[in-house]
Amino acid sequence: MREIIFDTETTGFDPASGDRLVEIGCIELINRVPSGRTFHAYYNPQRDMPAAAEAVHGLSSIFLKDKPLFASGVDELLAFLEDSPLVAHNARFDFGFLNHELRLCGRPDVSMTRMIDTVAIARTLHPGAKHSLDALCTRYGIDRSHRIKHGALLDAQLLAQLYIELTGGRQIGLGLAQEEEKAAIDGELGAGAMVRPVRPARVFAASAAELERHGRFIATLDKPIWLEEAQAG
Repeated sequence: MREIIFDTETTGFDPASGDRLVEIGCIELINRVPSGRTFHAYYNPQRDMPAAAEAVHGLSSIFLKDKPLFASGVDELLAFLEDSPLVAHNARFDFGFLNHELRLCGRPDVSMTRMIDTVAIARTLHPGAKHSLDALCTRYGIDRSHRIKHGALLDAQLLAQLYIELTGGRQIGLGLAQEEEKAAIDGELGAGAMVRPVRPARVFAASAAELERHGRFIATLDKPIWLEEAQAG
């Protein structure tokens, strides 16, 4: 199963009011394990960067002015995404900006049916708790000490770890590990082979001394039932 964890950085909160996507970071998971493949890009938003947004992610208008337009790199991004499910934290925000940029360059929207929202998962697992990425990383012991400012690829890497924890954690490969261990054993001994320890045969017959002690004990019994039944028969 292939899934893409992704995160975006923007000039603000609302694409409908002119805000634009300026960075995207994607991590490929195969069967909930990072494959090592990533996609990362900065984009020129063709507008100024508000101070409040720059304070969050540190991306200035000067830094972004020589970066490519989203439209010039859209084919490479879509090739990486393919038709895989897309996982994001507060996913409607990221989907909103991604689809806005796709519309601006004449491309169809990414279907919302592909959306997996880790905030929704966290709310189900931990109702009433804090569900920010920082709070959930702390809950699950995910190291974020290197996260000084938001960054799309860095946040996607943290989210990939969090998503794995939210959907089964380190136990997710337990069944696979057991199958691999069984396959290794079958390879050495032959499929279906069973190994049992060799034990010496146990002796169950009474010894002569035990039979003598038993006879003396029976002689002390007063009218045993089995003796009366035998005489009556």
